[in-house]
Amino acid sequence: MKSKKTSKRGVQTAGADDGTLTDRAYHGLEEMIVTLQLPPGTVLSEHTLATKLKIGRTPIREALQRLARDGLVVIMPRRGIMVSEINLRLQLRLLEVRRATPDERAEFAEIASGMLKAAAQADDIEFMRLDQRFNILIAETARNEFARRSMGLMNALSRRFWYQHYQEVADLPLAAKLHAAVADAVAEKKPKIAAAASDKLIDYIEDFARKTLDT
Repeated sequence: MKSKKTSKRGVQTAGADDGTLTDRAYHGLEEMIVTLQLPPGTVLSEHTLATKLKIGRTPIREALQRLARDGLVVIMPRRGIMVSEINLRLQLRLLEVRRATPDERAEFAEIASGMLKAAAQADDIEFMRLDQRFNILIAETARNEFARRSMGLMNALSRRFWYQHYQEVADLPLAAKLHAAVADAVAEKKPKIAAAASDKLIDYIEDFARKTLDT
């Protein structure tokens, strides 16, 4: 069993064998920020943090870069690094999702048509290009930078995985049909149908991923 020690505030610090040093630094700092041990507005020192966490400055620096992408710290060129402020308007945007504009709905319809055409012609490259447009447009129409950022991290990795295995365990026409169903429902302003179509698409993607284990 991995050893853990408990801080005065009841926060558990992972043992030395829990992930990479950067992972340890990231999780330790993230917890300190979230539990307000490092309050908003705190100016951070790599040296001080390295001493506190007993981790070298390079993993601390890499962890701070990850935290900056998460929005928990702000890197100010030539001024240092500061814990980000808690912003109510920003917090509300975490929960905010807006509707597609008429131009975006027209683009969804175009993507749906293009995907079905690409599948009929067995044009996997064109399908992948349209899939990228589909993913980007889904993120953009949400008007939520947090959702867009998360989807951006997953987009290329997911598409590459699918392309590597689709000829073995996938069905290009079916994949196109499921994507097109989501795009068409958004284009036609039918949220309930879009939600159901999205669930079917996610189920297909999960089933596809599991089938690759048997290849």
